[in-house]
Amino acid sequence: MKAFAITGPEQSKIEDVQEPVAGAGEVVVNISRVGICGTDEEFFSGEMVYLHNGKANYPMRIGHEWCGTVSSLGDGVDKKWLGQRVTGDTMLGCAQCYRCLSGRQHVCESRFEVGISHGFAGALAEKLLIPARALHALPDSIDDAMGAMVEPGGNSLRASQAAEAGPGKNILIWGTGTIGLLTALFAQAAGANVYLIGRNEKTISLAKRIGIQNASKDIPKLPTGFDAVIDATNDPGIPALAVETVEPGGRIVYIGIAGEPSYVDSRIITLADVTVIGILSGSPGLAGTIDLYASGKVDPRPLIAATISMSEVTDVFKGKRPIGAGSGPKIQIDPRY
Repeated sequence: MKAFAITGPEQSKIEDVQEPVAGAGEVVVNISRVGICGTDEEFFSGEMVYLHNGKANYPMRIGHEWCGTVSSLGDGVDKKWLGQRVTGDTMLGCAQCYRCLSGRQHVCESRFEVGISHGFAGALAEKLLIPARALHALPDSIDDAMGAMVEPGGNSLRASQAAEAGPGKNILIWGTGTIGLLTALFAQAAGANVYLIGRNEKTISLAKRIGIQNASKDIPKLPTGFDAVIDATNDPGIPALAVETVEPGGRIVYIGIAGEPSYVDSRIITLADVTVIGILSGSPGLAGTIDLYASGKVDPRPLIAATISMSEVTDVFKGKRPIGAGSGPKIQIDPRY
């Protein structure tokens, strides 16, 4: 089968590799759609921290936002999965440690991350081998484009929930990339008053088109302040600004990660009785995301700028915009073409 591999900084190719065979507890999925995210771009540039701390090495088989159809089963796998359209968890814990057994397998010290760490081959290929325990079934109301947006949606839903977005709450979100926009959609669907800050005019305009009317480049001034502030950027200066912006007794959610350390004054956090939460993974939010997508309350498809073939991926990593691409931040790949 064909698979996309990053072989070194600024180097990649499409390889002919052996098709996977499902072992005990595993399935093979025929992949129909894969999304590119910032983590993949950092692997291509060589900046990804895992390349420098030993958790990942070249060559890298990337792809952790995906959907497809189960085509074969290993021993012990429930036959209900055969032919089922699915997406799957990126974080694969050991299933034996305290964290895994207490429902936090996404922070298991021994975890594999699909297409990210410890050589676990990703989904940017014609087929993916993955444990059946990682699967989430997709209903017919979720098409392939939406299915490959479940993973970033899980992260965004968790950010919205951590901010306690709900009726009457004023939520400020920094960042108009995929995570920022999705978080805004989830928070608004929960009934919150959403205020979105970005730098890119195109994505700010996109935010307004998809119903986030309070999107701009500037921090709005409200008489009652912000009940929660969510940082969905990679700007090392935003975490401190979030602390200065949130209302006393409010909540700060950090889901964006900068390439260098971010510094905040913990005295301000303590004296204002602020709750601070970090979001690592979409794992606990995948099922909820599927439900919200299926219900029609949140539609991630306007965020997808283009769907391309594997042969076009390297150009995208090098900054070339696909012909006819829209203004959305997400590029998806159909590996069947």
